[in-house]
Amino acid sequence: MAQALFRHLAGRHSGAVIDVVAPGWTVPLLSRMPEVRRAIEMPLGHGQLGLGVRRRLGRSLRGEGYDRAICLPITWKSALVPFHARIPRRSGFLGEQRWFLLNDIRSLKKAPATMAARYVWLGLEPGEVLPDPLPRPRLRVDAEGRKATLVRLGLSGEHPILALCPGAEYGPAKRWPAAHFAAVAGRWLAEGGQVWVFGGDKDREIGAAIAAHAPGVVNLAGRTSLTEAIDLLSLSEVVVSNDSGLMHVAAALDRPLVAVYGSSTPDYTPPLTPLAETVSLNLPCSPCFQRQCPQGHTRCLVDLAPEEVTAAVVQARGRGCRR
Repeated sequence: MAQALFRHLAGRHSGAVIDVVAPGWTVPLLSRMPEVRRAIEMPLGHGQLGLGVRRRLGRSLRGEGYDRAICLPITWKSALVPFHARIPRRSGFLGEQRWFLLNDIRSLKKAPATMAARYVWLGLEPGEVLPDPLPRPRLRVDAEGRKATLVRLGLSGEHPILALCPGAEYGPAKRWPAAHFAAVAGRWLAEGGQVWVFGGDKDREIGAAIAAHAPGVVNLAGRTSLTEAIDLLSLSEVVVSNDSGLMHVAAALDRPLVAVYGSSTPDYTPPLTPLAETVSLNLPCSPCFQRQCPQGHTRCLVDLAPEEVTAAVVQARGRGCRR
């Protein structure tokens, strides 16, 4: 979602140099964004304060000559690196009383509704109108690397590929049941296509469950790097995904997409592509934005029938054909 901001800045300022401080796991993803010159790894995990580490990282960047820093998270600690780097202009939302760390402060109450729009809004000058539509994310694909990955995994793009992304790092309240994914997969397999499951090591188990329910599914969860997953996802005819990072990757690859929402909402984190179909039951308790269902039933996902998602797959596939 942050790439919408990067693309706006690159288009607005000819020759702009954009470096991104981010967690290490995002570095491969950033390497596929043409607008980003360099990814600078933040050597701290989620929730770690590390005042000394942040101070040293900021000081190490003082000689880079940066004109501006845009701080996307609203946490106090995330504003420390640009402060210690002595970057002249430091933009961000006021969150956590960090007024003394930033000098271009924006009100979250006045910000646009979606996360990607908020990121772009931080890159605008005060009073400037948000571009409509927003710049759409675009990831580079390594065609030669993709060929090598296909050979390594014994895969072929000969038959239409349905990609399933059943994970969601945020928590169970974002994960559609494995049996439901399998039902959609079974329909695709019956029509002569192939189904690949994508995800990280933590998604191996749900990938195996889908494959057990739908023989013929290829479980790639935990078997590819992030860049390999990007390259393979680019081959898919349709992607079915929870509201997750891979959902946004699929959107940035311009793939027809079905996005399944449970505890979250497309009103806040929509896939940035016109090729997407979003599916949600819109229960009275949704969206709750919780990692675990507060009521213990997760009906927003359990009651979302595979038939509804299968119908959305047909619609998304049609969108791709009409491009």
